[in-house]
Order: sequence, then C-alpha cells, then structure tokens
Amino acid sequence: MRIVIAGGHGQIALRLERLLAARGYEAVGVIRDPEQSADLRAAGAEPVVLDLESASVDDVAAVLRGADAAVFAAGAGPSSGAPRKETVDRGAAVLLADAAERAGVRRLVVVSSMGADPDHPGAEVFDAYLRAKGAADAYVHSRTALDWTILRPGMLTNDAGTGLVRLAVSTGRGPVPRDDVAAALLELLETPATAGLTLELVSGNVPVAVAVKDIAGN
Repeated sequence: MRIVIAGGHGQIALRLERLLAARGYEAVGVIRDPEQSADLRAAGAEPVVLDLESASVDDVAAVLRGADAAVFAAGAGPSSGAPRKETVDRGAAVLLADAAERAGVRRLVVVSSMGADPDHPGAEVFDAYLRAKGAADAYVHSRTALDWTILRPGMLTNDAGTGLVRLAVSTGRGPVPRDDVAAALLELLETPATAGLTLELVSGNVPVAVAVKDIAGN
C-alpha cells in the first residue's frame, strides 16, 4: 500500500510514517522544507518537496497518482496567525481532497481537531483554527467521490502511547498521546469500513485495533 501524507514532517505524521514502514507499506511525505527530507527518510518515508500553500491541484495530483490512500496531517502550527489557519488548515486540506479526486485516490483520512466547527465563535487565533478545520471537514464531507474518514483527537500530548483509546462519534474532552493518534490512523487506513465517519479520539481502555474494528462494525 502506498500512502501519501500531507504535512509529512509533523509530529503525528512522522510517527505514522514509522508505523507504515514497519508494516511494509510505502509512505510518502509531502514537505515544504527540503532540509526535512533526512528526517522523513530516517522514518522510512519518501520525501516529496511541495508547498501546499502555492501548489496547484495538478501539482498535488501528480504526487498522489498511483497511491492507495492520502492522509491530511498538515497544520500551520501554534505560532502562526489566523491567515495561515485559512491557507493551511483549511486551504491545504481542500487542495488535497480535490487532488485526490483528480488522481483517482478514493481513500482520504483527515486529522482534524476536537471542536472543529465552521461556525465556531470567537476572535482569538485558536478560534480561527477551529473554524478553518471545521470548514475543511465540511468540504471533505461533501466529496462523494472520496471514501473519507475524519479523525478528531483530543488534547495532544507527547506522552508514550498506551495503545488504549476511546474512539467514538463523541467521546467528550480528554488528552491523547500522539503515538496513539498515529496508531489509530494506521488502523483507519487499513479499515475501509470506517469511510464516511467523523470520529473523536481520546485515551481510554480499549486497544486501538479493537476500537477501530468496533466502530467500523457499528
């Protein structure tokens, strides 16, 4: 399986790339900074340098062509202002969805955020982030040519993963290690029956693989 990850140098993306490589899959990470290429290779991924804020749909489709799935794990980052929430957290996600359609890649998994809502109120940068993520999610929802799954983790931590989570349409607030988010993404990619679901993820007491299997059967 060939998986293309937008935002390939992100903390979750690098973890996912390692997991994909360990399973024998081909991971491709889209990055803006060529100096990050060595980190991706160390994680077992093939780096592709492409700026998603300036790339065209055709540019991204060329990278996606022949892939089995795409993952949106890009983000403007906590130090960025509201304009980049719009160009990255919304715009790049929309771009990836459009490019996946053009390239004929049906499977798309999106890393979103708990609380994402295009109508979220407030004037702070984080409010703009939640609106941007919500707008991106709504756009992905509308793409009937895609088998999409949207994952909305709770508060991300760098604690060691436990492999135990709660995965549901609504979980309530809570933390979750990035390790466990990456593990959940891997299982979602391997479980096509989760297509069409928007899911929240926090730490819990169910093994990741079991949680994904259970939600796919509901």
